[in-house]
This record gives sequence, structure tokens and C-alpha cells, in this order.
Amino acid sequence: MNFGRAPRRSTRSRSRRAARAAVLPVAVVAAALALGACGSGKSGGGGNTNFVASNEDGVDTVPKADRKPAGTLDGKTLDGKTLNVASLKGKVVVINVWGSWCSPCRAEAPNLAKVANETKSKGVQFVGIDTRDTDKGNGVAFEKSFHIPYPSLYDPSGRLLLSGFPKGTLNPQGVPSTVVLDRDGKIAARKLGGLDVSGLRKMLDPLIAEK
Repeated sequence: MNFGRAPRRSTRSRSRRAARAAVLPVAVVAAALALGACGSGKSGGGGNTNFVASNEDGVDTVPKADRKPAGTLDGKTLDGKTLNVASLKGKVVVINVWGSWCSPCRAEAPNLAKVANETKSKGVQFVGIDTRDTDKGNGVAFEKSFHIPYPSLYDPSGRLLLSGFPKGTLNPQGVPSTVVLDRDGKIAARKLGGLDVSGLRKMLDPLIAEK
């Protein structure tokens, strides 16, 4: 009789259970994004954001005194460089969540590129988050096609969408979504769905003017 097999099977079983548990948060993010992917989206708070005000353009904003800091948003960009959004403190930071597979993302890309170029001298930095693109080459081709002038973090698993937007803050709830941080690195505004040039400027102008 061989009594050594059962313990080995038990160890393998525990390892499989641990692995499944480790990937569960990422799976939750992927499922949430799948439900909201490439839709126009509806504005609304996330978590405890009952202090959020939505304007007629569907942009959610938070009064300066009630804003909360963004979480961890760092990693490799599509061009292989390292970027930590925390290092951009002092600038207004526009974070656009997109994917090369997303039709509304393609529609809004020229608008984002235009406003990014126009507002750079005003202390505004755009950053993309390329999500659910399993082939980085597709994201690189997207940026090249639309002449995107700013970096995009490569986040195929949705890890940054978990770590970057803590519970109780405005968070991306679909693709595309755009979240704006004020100069203190705090989450100030959000738009679910695509943006045109006018909508982007309306989001940014009050934050650019803040002292």
C-alpha cells in the first residue's frame, strides 16, 4: 500500500484553491468592465460618493473639501517606460480608461489628443490606461493611429482599476471612462462614456483655474 499519494493530492488541491483566490479580485474587475464596456454610461457616485454633483453634461464632480486621493497608479507604459501617476502631483491629471477594441474609445481619441496638446502648457497631463488588451501591439497601434501625445499604462488585467480608485471615490465603471485628479492628486471629476472636445474643456477649466 502507498500512503504517500493522498497528501500530495491534498497539497495540489490547496495550491489550486489559493491560486483561484489570488486571481478573484482581477476577475471581479474584468467582469465589471465587461458589463460596462463600450457603453455611454450613466453618471453616478461609487461607494460612499453621496457628495457628488452631476452637471447637465453627465460629469460627476466633487467639492474640493470632500475629495479623496487617488490610490496606486503605476506600472509600465505601452512604450515600455515606467510611470507613477503620484509623481505628477502639482499638475491636473486626466486619466482616460480605454481599449483598442472599444468603438467609443476610437471615437473620442482625437478629442483627447487635441485637448491634451492644447492644455499641456496650462499644467495638465493626460495619462491613458489601456485595459483588456491582451496584445500590447494593438494598444501601440491605437496610439500611433490617433497620434496620442501622452503615455498610457498597460493594464490588461484591470489591476490598476482596483488599486487606483479606492472605495468611496469616483471610479471608472466602464470603458471608456475619464477621471480627473486635481493638483493635489485627489479625485475631482469623472465622466462615464466618451467625451467630445467641449465636454473635456468643461471638465478641465474649473480645475485648471483652482488655486
